[in-house]
Order: sequence, then structure tokens, then C-alpha cells
Amino acid sequence: MVNTWSLYKPLLHGLLKLAGMNRRVVEIESGTTINFWVPSDETTSKKKPAVVFLHGFGSDGILTWQFQVFALANKYAVYVPDLLFYGDSTTDKSHRSPAFQAECMAEGLWKLGVEKCTVVGLSYGGMVGFKMAEMYPNLVDSMVITCSVMALTESITRDGLQRIGCPSWPQYLIPETVEGVKTLLDVAFYKLPWIPNFIYKDILEDMYSDHRKERHELLEDLIVKGKNFTAPHFTQRIHLLWGGEDIIFDKTEVRNLMELLKGKATLHCIERAGHLVELERPFVYNRQLKKILASLHEDGREN
Repeated sequence: MVNTWSLYKPLLHGLLKLAGMNRRVVEIESGTTINFWVPSDETTSKKKPAVVFLHGFGSDGILTWQFQVFALANKYAVYVPDLLFYGDSTTDKSHRSPAFQAECMAEGLWKLGVEKCTVVGLSYGGMVGFKMAEMYPNLVDSMVITCSVMALTESITRDGLQRIGCPSWPQYLIPETVEGVKTLLDVAFYKLPWIPNFIYKDILEDMYSDHRKERHELLEDLIVKGKNFTAPHFTQRIHLLWGGEDIIFDKTEVRNLMELLKGKATLHCIERAGHLVELERPFVYNRQLKKILASLHEDGREN
């Protein structure tokens, strides 16, 4: 039987091209390349505010953010990279840290001519986004963080795994079986719609068969050991846009994040939505995201 994802992806890619997007593979350095979806018309895109979408650990960039790209590509210059070891992004270097991901994203954006942007980050992508904002404040002008934390500490790991009933992040995020894929999605959605079993099988084959070793290493490097984390000071405007029923990073984690940001961030929760709020309630998410982006760029014109 033909894998359903192998049929869906070419269709999605064709629709993206009709929406004014194109695929670009950017060489960061020898042995390291990042796959981007970028505006097809480079001249027009330079006149629009740049918005960069960073995906989570479960999927690549365009599958995660497809609904947001179609909603925003007309008004904004939208950039959707695949983080390293997702899609066609890869490296032969041994680095696995969020800082290295952030470095590669920033370098790729500069090579594409992006000088300033808003970063929209989901989960793991939010952690990479925070690191980008810390390391490259002249590039990252503002952030929209969805269902994420500033750093994955041991205490956040302990509490999160207890809530989802899983012994480790790799067991949850890098499933080996169809049942593992079902569990991943059931936890990540507030109310997962019925999905036929063959779709779960196709997801397992298409999304979780490659780069398993490297993704384990990414998770190992992601967890901050002991009490070594100190929150940096961010100069950017920050908005938190959350799934109200997210159990991976729940409302307690949101409050803790707000405290770390020292009142700098705004918060909007979307009810009846879980961790993958951008997929579960895309129209509500897009409406709120458009309001946030409009306010950011209205403020920018006033300043």
C-alpha cells in the first residue's frame, strides 16, 4: 500500500507554491545544510515583515505550520525551516545543542537576506527561539512562544513526564511502534479525532524512521542538568500563545515562564486545545497570531 504521507506531501508542496512559497536548501557551512520554505518573490518579500516559524520535536516545519503559512503568506514574508535532523536539514558536526540549532537558523536567515524577524516557536522550536533571541538580539525583534519553556530543566522534565505518564522524553517523542504514535498524538491533542490505523503506521514510517540516533542525542543535549540554568534578560517583545489544555507544558509551566520573563510577556490561552494547538484549532490560533503580529508591527511603525 502507498504511504499516505508520500501522497500528501507533494500535494501540500504544490499548494505552497501556489501560495507564493518555494523550497530552498541553504548551506550553512561545509557538511551542514538547512531546508527552508521561503517566499518565491524575493523582491516583494523584502518589503514585508519577516516571520520565522520553528517547529517542535514531533514533525518537520511545513507539516507543523502549514495552516499558518497559508493564512499569513500574503501579508508577511514567511520562512519555515526544518531544524537539524528533520526534513532535509542535516549536519556532519557532532553539536546537538539548542544553541547550535539557533546558530544554524540565524546563519541561514542571514544568507536568505533576513535582517530582522519575529520568531514563532512551538515546543522545542520555542526553546531554540529563546536561544536565538538571546544570542542574536539584532536579528530577533520579537517572539511568539507556543507551548514551550525557556529551557528543559530536570524539574520541568520530571513534572512533564509525570503528567503524561511516560518514563522518558525519547520514549514519548521518538516512538518505535504504532501504539507509540497513537500515545504521542493523544497526549498532544485535547481531543484527538478518530484516525484509521494505517495512517498511524504511515506516520511512523515516514516521520520516525530517519535520524533516530541523532534525535536521541538532541534530547540528551536539551535537558539542563542540576540547577545550571539562569534566565537571560530579553530585550524583545514576547507573546505567549498557548493551548489551554496542554498537559506537556501546562498552566503551571506558563506561570513559571511568565515569572522568568518578569512581566515582560503577554499571555493568551486557547481553550479546548492541547499542545499542538496550531493544528488542533488552526483558525482560532491564526486569528490570535494575526492580532499579535499586527500589534507588533503597528508598534514598530510608531517607534
